[in-house]
Amino acid sequence: MKMTPDYIEAHNKMQPGVITSEGFLGNDTRKLVEIIAADESEMIRLGITFEEVYEKLLYLQTEGEKALGEPSTVDGKWIVQAGDVRGKLPSPFGDGIFHKNSVVVQNVVTKKALIYSRLSLHLLEKYHFLQGKGSPFRLDPVDMKEILEL
Repeated sequence: MKMTPDYIEAHNKMQPGVITSEGFLGNDTRKLVEIIAADESEMIRLGITFEEVYEKLLYLQTEGEKALGEPSTVDGKWIVQAGDVRGKLPSPFGDGIFHKNSVVVQNVVTKKALIYSRLSLHLLEKYHFLQGKGSPFRLDPVDMKEILEL
């Protein structure tokens, strides 16, 4: 994959202070396409797909939203808390504006958790971008496989 002008622009918008105070890249110094390619390879190695992860995270978000900001147990496997935050965030790719929210999914057995947002789901589904290492909203493939029991 090549760093096209669109990817260069998106990478620049992902820097701290542009769209969010912490940005989307954490302490990851790789190019955007390198981050995506590495995560795509890791997903294949783990035997999970972006589509199944997206569907599971969307399902958990939808179920969590029913509790109106309170933690709730979903399917006896996860504690989910979905909360809204005031405001909106644009996609760094310039293809939409997303209501701010955060979803925390904790596996009841391992106690490990993921945190993500509507924008995180969009980036995962459309671009296979899971955010850079060290980003607070990073969706690490190994963690997703374990926490989501895929």
